[in-house]
Amino acid sequence: MESIGPPAEQLHDVASGGVKLDASTHLTMASDGSRTSAKYPRLSSPVPMMRSEYDVVVVGSGYGGGVAASRMSRAGKRVAILELGKEKWPGEYPSDVKDALPEVHVTGNAGHFEGPLRDVAAGNKTGLYHLILGEGQNAFVGNGLGGTSLLNANVFLEADKRTLQFEAWPQEIRADPSCLDPYYALAAHMLQPTPYPEDYPPLNKLRVLEKQAKALGHEANFYRVPQTTFFHNGLNNVGVEMKASTGSGQDCTGVNDGSKHSVLMNYLPDAWNWGAEIFCECEVRYVLKAPDGKGYLVLFAWHGDGRESFKDGFYNQLMWVRAKELCFLAAGSLGSTEILLRSKKHGLKTSRFVGQKLSGNGDILSFGYNTDEIVNGIGSEHPPLSTPCGPTITGVIDNRGASTSPNPLDGYVIEEGAIPQALAPMIQAMLDILPGKEHPDPFTLTSRLRHLLSAAKSRLLGPYARGSSVNRMQTYLIMSHDSNEGILSLDGDKVYLQFLGVGRTEHVKRLNRVLADATKAIGGTLVNSPFYAAFHQQEEITVHPLGGAIMSSDGTGVTGATNHIGQLFTGDGAEVHEGLVCVDGSVVPTALGVNPFATITALAERSVHLIAKNIGCAIDTSPNGKLDLLGRPAKSFPLTQDMLTAGEAIRSASPLDGGIRFTEIMDGYIHVGDDIDDFVVAEDVAKGAASSAKFYLSVDVYSVKNLIDREDHASLATGTFSCGALSPDPMLVLRGSVQFFTLDDSVSDGINLTYKLTLLTTKGNVYLLNGYKEIDAGMAFSAVNTWKATTTLNTTITRLSGDGGEVVVGRGRLHIGWRNFGDELKSFGSIQLTRSGVILNRNSNSGGALRFLSFFTRNVARFFFTPLAPLEYPDASHTGYFDKIPPARIIELTASDGVKTSMKMWAPQATTIPGLGDQGKGKMMPILMIPGASVDDQIFSLPTIFLNTVEYFTARGYTVYVPTHRMGKTLIAEEGWTAYDARLDVGAAVEYVYNAHQRDEHDETKGKKNDGKQKIYVICHCIGALATSMSLLDGTIDAEYIAGMTASQVFYRPHFTRFNSLKARTSVLVKLYEGLFRTEWLPMDASSSSSSPRWLQSFLDQLLRFYPIYPPSELCRSTVCHRLDLVFNRLWNHSNLTRATHEHLINFVGGIHMHALAHLMSMGTKHEVTAVSRNLNADVGTDRDIASQSLVTPENLERLAKIKQVLFLSGGQNQVYSPVSTSVVYDEMREMFGFGERGNRYERVVVAGYGHLDTWMGERSFVDVFPVVGGHVEACEGRPGL
Repeated sequence: MESIGPPAEQLHDVASGGVKLDASTHLTMASDGSRTSAKYPRLSSPVPMMRSEYDVVVVGSGYGGGVAASRMSRAGKRVAILELGKEKWPGEYPSDVKDALPEVHVTGNAGHFEGPLRDVAAGNKTGLYHLILGEGQNAFVGNGLGGTSLLNANVFLEADKRTLQFEAWPQEIRADPSCLDPYYALAAHMLQPTPYPEDYPPLNKLRVLEKQAKALGHEANFYRVPQTTFFHNGLNNVGVEMKASTGSGQDCTGVNDGSKHSVLMNYLPDAWNWGAEIFCECEVRYVLKAPDGKGYLVLFAWHGDGRESFKDGFYNQLMWVRAKELCFLAAGSLGSTEILLRSKKHGLKTSRFVGQKLSGNGDILSFGYNTDEIVNGIGSEHPPLSTPCGPTITGVIDNRGASTSPNPLDGYVIEEGAIPQALAPMIQAMLDILPGKEHPDPFTLTSRLRHLLSAAKSRLLGPYARGSSVNRMQTYLIMSHDSNEGILSLDGDKVYLQFLGVGRTEHVKRLNRVLADATKAIGGTLVNSPFYAAFHQQEEITVHPLGGAIMSSDGTGVTGATNHIGQLFTGDGAEVHEGLVCVDGSVVPTALGVNPFATITALAERSVHLIAKNIGCAIDTSPNGKLDLLGRPAKSFPLTQDMLTAGEAIRSASPLDGGIRFTEIMDGYIHVGDDIDDFVVAEDVAKGAASSAKFYLSVDVYSVKNLIDREDHASLATGTFSCGALSPDPMLVLRGSVQFFTLDDSVSDGINLTYKLTLLTTKGNVYLLNGYKEIDAGMAFSAVNTWKATTTLNTTITRLSGDGGEVVVGRGRLHIGWRNFGDELKSFGSIQLTRSGVILNRNSNSGGALRFLSFFTRNVARFFFTPLAPLEYPDASHTGYFDKIPPARIIELTASDGVKTSMKMWAPQATTIPGLGDQGKGKMMPILMIPGASVDDQIFSLPTIFLNTVEYFTARGYTVYVPTHRMGKTLIAEEGWTAYDARLDVGAAVEYVYNAHQRDEHDETKGKKNDGKQKIYVICHCIGALATSMSLLDGTIDAEYIAGMTASQVFYRPHFTRFNSLKARTSVLVKLYEGLFRTEWLPMDASSSSSSPRWLQSFLDQLLRFYPIYPPSELCRSTVCHRLDLVFNRLWNHSNLTRATHEHLINFVGGIHMHALAHLMSMGTKHEVTAVSRNLNADVGTDRDIASQSLVTPENLERLAKIKQVLFLSGGQNQVYSPVSTSVVYDEMREMFGFGERGNRYERVVVAGYGHLDTWMGERSFVDVFPVVGGHVEACEGRPGL
């Protein structure tokens, strides 16, 4: 046979290897009882660091899983290991009842098989100790990184060759059982078994077993077992540092002295060092062929982050990972069989033998109680150096030989055992109530008295008292042959284990007689299985369940579930799933009659060797050298960018930082398509189409400090997203991000909880989910709105396009229901990290949790109590500004009354914005934009939005002019000019622009050369529109100059909204302000007022917190915004302003003079523009108006007929001027000039969702408003409107 590894050394030679280490290099000294300051390795990675696919996926981490992971990693494959349990290292295992109970998990069926049964499911599913209750026999297995090897008794014995020749074994093995010899040698090289040394302290229980062997006549069959326990300090053959055994006897609950050579100490570190990636708390449910035919999908439930709190979703919303080439099942006999049964239910084709022919390996657990010998068989975490209990099993009476058992089915072994410290306090009480005791014969009065005194001593002084009944107890573990007729089945989703008749066979009775004889030889009482007392059943317990996916004896699915390599049959024939391989005890077709892990390991070595040979890959056998398990492996595979980002989030967290984790389920509806922008509408449409969606997401914040302090720091999101309209299977979410309370620059005052998730389908398609929860003033003083805001996710799903952009594929909303919210609270917990940056304990640090809850509450409360929150005072900085092209010129204008103002001009600009540049070629008509009161050109040239009005029109080829009239944001506004005065500035601007633009061409509309002057287009807003109408009505402007006009919000018939009408009719505001503040100037910045006390202006800011009462969504904390509300009423819908616009309002708005305000109020009351003259020498608080005269006369209106095209524009939610303002003028002008010979063209547009100033200053005005005006300009030039 070809060489497949190290030479087949003798077991003693293999075990004696290793390098002596200095004590200072040890992680934990064998005698050190401290477990709080130890620094433990972590080979496993957090599940968020899992890749979506690997070459090889190994399910389980016991002996078979360790072999597969180690060898495939050494073959250069990308390997993932999925383990149900947690990673625990020596020093972390429970040593008493208090620590052990949380690690117990009990499942199965309680009751007698002939009577009623009841389902049992209790404890932590990822707990270290798993007890499965079955009919006829129970099973005990271990969960954790290393599998049951963490808890077994370490006995390395090969199977008897005669057993391997049973007909049930495959021809490839039974024809030549020695074919396993090199694989046993490989296993021995890795596991390094050695007998209990002669130079170690003598063990009473070992001496007593030898005495019993003599009494039974089997002295020749007694020997010290080879065991995978280290009895010296040094490196093992993999390069892991081991410690000498202290003889604690704690093997069955976990040895903390560092001597137990479990898979965690050899195969798994070797796999890790060669690049395998390990993930714990992953319960694999089933395996399927990948939909695209490439490999297998391994579907699992992740027990991390409190996900199991969601009872309804935990096993329905499964995560998955793809095994591109191979999937090795190594979850133990019962675990792998359960996975295969569930896989079969989900469509995987298998042989009918899956779940059949299970064996308990003939295990019998009994006790020789209260003997005449001091046995000292109770384990202790800190045993006496001279009289330790010793490892759990150290000796064997091996009666498997032909001379002792001519029929190999009669072969068995008897081994002594030890009770771990965690069970010591209860063992006496348990033994007292056990029925079926066999007392010594004869049971003399002297013997009875000694028994009573020993039992009393045990009850009074405890199990460790020398001479007590428990101190005199010998524990027996027999392994033999049973009928292999156990069955594992699924009833619904519930696992059902049957070993009917095991405890009643003649075979068991014969072995019980052997134990009775051995016990009588030392004067003790034989006590059978503890399950007699615990469950009133005549049942045994096995710690070595075998079978369930047994190897076929004839190479077909007719006699087994797998072939001789462990590949799973697809049915009754010889065809197999070539990449689906079982490598644990499930493939063993018979009881072995001895501790099975040596054979399981050898079979796994053989399977993996043959698989590697079949696929043509070589397994590297070079040694590792010393491994630094606290450092990095020698080999690792490149990380993707998202893995690097996630890794940085973990590494940047200090071990002193608190972390938190939680899981949430959100469900709702997603409309598939890009035709609906509104999330609510999309949800309603999707609801009608039953297009539901759900995500089951776990969020890990490794450092709450970083989350709070660093704007770029997000948490990691892991889980699944389901939407049947996009994928029939759940989509995988790995390394998504959730950011808490990020500033939303697109709104004036709000923060978001943002979700950015990459969704991967089982067919390899990739989608992107972008979602956000809006936290804003809309929740003010409303628990209902707060609930909606924090539990509603506006969701957009996109996919990448060919040019690297994103294409929308769906929109909708997801919500957290009350029930899921309750489960989310249960899942909330804390994370603590080791210095190496990986998870150590999820429940030990409440500081991070408290800090996060404080952070969350503080941010939500800020908006819940918006009116009471600290005010935001004027900010004149330029943060959030876009780079904008400055005006080409600044022009000084002089009105007819000598008042000087300024005007800015922008020339046409090239642009890269799609749809704008090409349409502007050849445009010559200049555009004049007239702003309103208290503002300047910046309402049209706003630097805080992506595309402002000026940019829009210059990009289309227009020259744009924007004057700032005397009522605008200018120093002369403090002189008290009115809109009527400002008409002169508008006239000067029109005159300038008209004269500045000439053309020498034929007028295409009239067929003759015109006067050489180019008409202009006017956009006038608010007071700018009022002043423009006045200048036209009284003849200040010749209407012939104007080709067309957009009148924004108002023209010559102002109509206030209800609240403004109330203010205008009473004039209380003007009079009260002038009277209290003794000034006519109301600044927008309290600090800029020089004519009234600063404290009084500040007091006004405090009062304005509650003025006026708006819908909660319009509340804000800006003192500038509040003062504008006082004067004009609400100027915008806050949702239309960017954060930078709202934050820097002081840069865009100025104050207002009470005289100017009074004139506006007067016109709003009269519903017409009026001329007014003033007495500038009047005292403050007196009426300066001398006369007021209506400008809306038939003669004046006739002048407007010269403007052939006018667009009236109103915000649908304008709170300053009612949309009626444009409606009445539109009707009036259309009736006067819109018919007959004149045939002027008038249009009116009401822009839904906009208020007053936000029509020009809104973030999306370039989408909703500018094109409407642009189309009108085109029409005025004789071109088709857009």
